[in-house]
Amino acid sequence: MKGYWPRRMPFIIVFLQIIYVAAHTQPANPQTETSDVSSNGDSPPAALSAVQNERDHRGTEYSQGLVGEALSFLEPLEKGNSRYSSLKSSRFPSTAALYFLGELVSQLYFSAPPADQGTSDKGARGRDGGQTLSGPLANGVALLQESATYNDSDAIYLLAQMSFYGNFTYPKNLTESFQRYSQLASLTGNSSAQHMIGFMYATGVGGAVPRDPAKALLHHTFAAEAGHSKSEMTIAFRYQNGIGTSRNCDESVIYYKKVADKAIAWYRSDEPGGKAWVADSYSLADENGGVYGEGASASSAGINSPRGGGALDAHAALDDVLEYLDLMSGKGDFKATFSLGRIHYNGQKGLNRNMKAARKYFQAVVGQYWKRDGTKVETTDKPDIEKFACNAAGYLGRMYMRGEGVDINYDKALFWFRRGVTGGDAGSENGLGLMYLLGLKVSKDGIKAADLFRAAAEQDYAPAQVNLGKLHLDQGRTEDVQIARSYFELAARYGNIEAYYYLAEIANFGIGRDRSCGLAAAYYKTVCEKAEPLLSSFAEANEAYANGDRELALLDYMMTAEQGYEKGQANVAYLLDQENSILKLSTLSPISKPRSTLLENPDLALVYWTRSAKQSNIDSMVKMGDYYLNGIGSEPDMEKAAACYTAASEFHQSAQALYNLGWMHENGVGLIQDFHLAKRFYDEALETNDEAYFPVTLSLLKLRLRSAWNTLTHGRVNSIRYEPAPSKQWSLSEWINNFLEDDRLQYMDYEEEDLLHRNDPTHGADDGMYDDVIDDGVVESFIIIALAGALVWLIYYRQQRQLAHRQNNGAARDQRNQAGPVGGQQAQPDGGVFPRNGDPAFAQWVAGGVGH
Repeated sequence: MKGYWPRRMPFIIVFLQIIYVAAHTQPANPQTETSDVSSNGDSPPAALSAVQNERDHRGTEYSQGLVGEALSFLEPLEKGNSRYSSLKSSRFPSTAALYFLGELVSQLYFSAPPADQGTSDKGARGRDGGQTLSGPLANGVALLQESATYNDSDAIYLLAQMSFYGNFTYPKNLTESFQRYSQLASLTGNSSAQHMIGFMYATGVGGAVPRDPAKALLHHTFAAEAGHSKSEMTIAFRYQNGIGTSRNCDESVIYYKKVADKAIAWYRSDEPGGKAWVADSYSLADENGGVYGEGASASSAGINSPRGGGALDAHAALDDVLEYLDLMSGKGDFKATFSLGRIHYNGQKGLNRNMKAARKYFQAVVGQYWKRDGTKVETTDKPDIEKFACNAAGYLGRMYMRGEGVDINYDKALFWFRRGVTGGDAGSENGLGLMYLLGLKVSKDGIKAADLFRAAAEQDYAPAQVNLGKLHLDQGRTEDVQIARSYFELAARYGNIEAYYYLAEIANFGIGRDRSCGLAAAYYKTVCEKAEPLLSSFAEANEAYANGDRELALLDYMMTAEQGYEKGQANVAYLLDQENSILKLSTLSPISKPRSTLLENPDLALVYWTRSAKQSNIDSMVKMGDYYLNGIGSEPDMEKAAACYTAASEFHQSAQALYNLGWMHENGVGLIQDFHLAKRFYDEALETNDEAYFPVTLSLLKLRLRSAWNTLTHGRVNSIRYEPAPSKQWSLSEWINNFLEDDRLQYMDYEEEDLLHRNDPTHGADDGMYDDVIDDGVVESFIIIALAGALVWLIYYRQQRQLAHRQNNGAARDQRNQAGPVGGQQAQPDGGVFPRNGDPAFAQWVAGGVGH
């Protein structure tokens, strides 16, 4: 029953709003529209009046004083509503239900909304969006405007940011924002202003300026030359993909390398081991099971089905896992306790890192194996406790070495690392190796550090593989470079940012291999995108989206999309897509909020669906086909639609794409009308996703009727031809493999295992959590293989014995024939191993030799 009410709350709301509309519908009062702030009385705001007598002292100090005073009015307005505050998610499963109920209550007590609540994209009736400002906001804005008349760059920038983002509750006005950014750029060449101008020309967002890729590239170039990282990343992406300019891989690498150098320097600026953070980039569509909903989307079907999840239960898996682990931990399950520590240490979406809680759980695990004096617990009936205790010791050593949740203490770090090494923990070996390499409370010893790194790397521990690769790369010899590259490639499988950086450097400069511009650009791009806290606005976008501010979320996601983030591009397209809402509430309903004009841009949606699709997003490719098929954001183009569906269906990941191809073949839309091919694609859609059974079955029923009628009337369309299914001929090796194939039991479900490894900066080494299950499966498999091998050997041995026996009998018979009959006796022919048919002994042999 968990999640019952959250899933049904939207339908309850629909029922309640219908009742409300029937009883309380009233026309909106047009007289309630606000007036221009500049007409807020004939007298200026009080704060501005206080400085009217100081006009004789105009100058830099005067304008800066106005800015400082303005901020004293504005900063209190931002508290509790900061777009830069950390994103927090409720841990209660009824959050969604409470949200919808709150929306219902708030809407039932207010009159109908004005005709247009979207972002103002017109500089109408004053620079403040035609709305009356009052109180501290009016005072602060008036002071900033006064300071801006003296060309104070701080005041101009603040006004531009306020009108673009709506900071300090200021009404958004993209036209005013563009004017302010242009004013600042022309005055000082400010790189941030140039970046924002380039962004607005690139997207044409809000209609403030028309889209102009050439001007966008120009202003981004100005910003990039001044060292603006986001513009550098944007230009690199445009050169890499030929957006607004011709493709130029070398230019792309130049700009990507500039950003990657900053990213890796930022990563290394932390304590030993580099920075750790929770990734903020994720797909909004996945919260609803994908672009097409649960099961119909490639992101939640087939091999990706375990990752699917409904929007109303977005945190249900996390809550369930934590609750279960906490229960088992309370019963003394050290594995559950360790898992809780690791989850809190790594953090993830919906759960911030909690070093205090992590340390508590890790201490609890080591306490079940070591006493306070360092001696081991005398008796324990807990298998694998040593391995988990050593793993926990490795985490504790890392926390003390890096000062995570505790003060930096190299003595304690060394203590815990040495304990962990006794059990072969890879994290402890890597941590101890870093201490020897850097000389932290121990004498520097590169050889010992290398030995420790190698021991951890052999356990597939990514950070140790990087550290060992760096040591080999420093040697400079060709063979060492090859070894280093192999280690970096191994670590890159786990998303290690340093591994990607070194691979990019090797590919870019041709170290130990031929230079590869394309590979270098791809690796540098990955490095840049992994440094999310430094270079992206995903955190702010996620917060705005969680708070229901779709406009602000769109702007922030669009920033990341222009930088080349695929998830940012998919999120922008999803927000702009008019068909992504499963439950469309009537615009007459008081609970439905009118869609902002900023979100009405199908042309831009198609642009970002296309860019996301080019970065291997299958659902975006299918959506791109839908837009061409229905003429959304472009003229209808059936051939392009078919090409998109075909590309999305190549690897049989999208049942929706296969189904669409079947429909196009059935109806002859964009493809040749062919009922047989249509059936084939329908069948493949069902094979790709079992959940497509109902729509595919209905479509096949209709298709068979049409095909039968076409056959009876001798139509020109190729009808369905029924072909016998070929029988599968299994080889001996295939038969053995299928016989031995077995689904292994899991200690916990997919969601929990995914939570344990997600965002793990030390990911790569086996922690032994499933060794007991895996060992049982391996032993059983070896026993079966050994028995099968023994059987094969016995059969082979028997055949060889029979062959030798026949050969001996043949040789003896030849000798007797040459020697002639002895003693007047005739030589008897060889009867072989078994009596032949016709032999008097044959019947007795068939009967089993009864009587002998």
